[in-house]
Amino acid sequence: MINIVLCQPEIPQNTGNIMRTCIAIDAKLHLIKPLGFSLEQTDVKRSAANYLAELNYEIYDSMADFVFKNKGEYYYLTRYANKCYSAVSFSQKENIYLIFGSESKGIDKEILRANYERCFRIPTTAKVRALNLANAVAIVSYEVMRQMEFPNLLCYDAQKGRETLME
Repeated sequence: MINIVLCQPEIPQNTGNIMRTCIAIDAKLHLIKPLGFSLEQTDVKRSAANYLAELNYEIYDSMADFVFKNKGEYYYLTRYANKCYSAVSFSQKENIYLIFGSESKGIDKEILRANYERCFRIPTTAKVRALNLANAVAIVSYEVMRQMEFPNLLCYDAQKGRETLME
């Protein structure tokens, strides 16, 4: 199972988009407080495209609370890492937790130092410090799914069936 962890997310639209990605890949979303918004906000609901009823998620009071309740393989996305996300082999792992920090602060540096070997980044030019959080989650989570050969994901439109452009 793949798990997406957001540490203190601040922007409701990002979290809403991440919610939709979690539903699309059947991932569980873990939200660590404080949240910079209410889950009842229109921005969150609109970004999640009204799929919230389908979302598997849990909210935690702190990182310590999250760690206490969740065992598995933790991976941290940070601009401070020197390893690319695609260099990590996820295919034989179970219970993967992809941990992302807040939009303005990232993940606490003490946590990153203690887990340096499990830190990775998305490569960019020197002109960009970091990508948008929702984009980063999509990039990395789909790489994990690709390495696992997209388990339980459809390569056709579930609403339209196997209809193609040629029909």
